[in-house]
Amino acid sequence: MDSMAKIYLQRALNEISAAKILFEVSNDLKKKQLFQLEEETTFYSSVISHAYYSIFYSAKAILLTKGIKTSTPEIHKQTFEAFKKEFIDNGFLDVELLNIYKKMIIRADELLQIFRDEKWKRGHYTYQTIPQANQKPSEDSIQNAIFFVKHIKAIVEK
Repeated sequence: MDSMAKIYLQRALNEISAAKILFEVSNDLKKKQLFQLEEETTFYSSVISHAYYSIFYSAKAILLTKGIKTSTPEIHKQTFEAFKKEFIDNGFLDVELLNIYKKMIIRADELLQIFRDEKWKRGHYTYQTIPQANQKPSEDSIQNAIFFVKHIKAIVEK
C-alpha cells in the first residue's frame, strides 16, 4: 500500500475516534464535569465535521491507489468528483458509498460552509442554532463514517 494512502487511512480512523469521543462527552454529564464544561455544552457540530473528514481522508486514500492526487483550491470538490468518477460511475464501488459521501458533504457544508458557492446545499441544520438539534445527525454521521471507512480501508489494504 502507498505510504500516503496509509497515512490518509490512519487520519480517517483518527477522525472517527475524535467524533466518537466528542459525541460521548456531549452525552455524558460526568465527562462534562471531568472537563469542567457547562451541562448544556455539546460538540455535535464538531462530531459531524470529524465524521465528514474521516470520509474525505479515506476517499483520498483510495484515490491514491489509482495514482490520483487532489489539492487546493477546491480540494473537497475535486476529491468528491474524482471518487465518483473513478469508483462509482464505473461500478467498482456500490452507489451507497457515494450517497453517504454526498450526505456528509451536505452536512459539512451546512455546518462549516465548506462549499460556500454551492448555496443550494444550505438548509435544515444551518437554521438549527441550538447545538442539541444536531444530536441525531451527528450520531448518523458517525455510523456513516464507520461504514464508509470500513469499506474503503478493506479495498485499499488489499
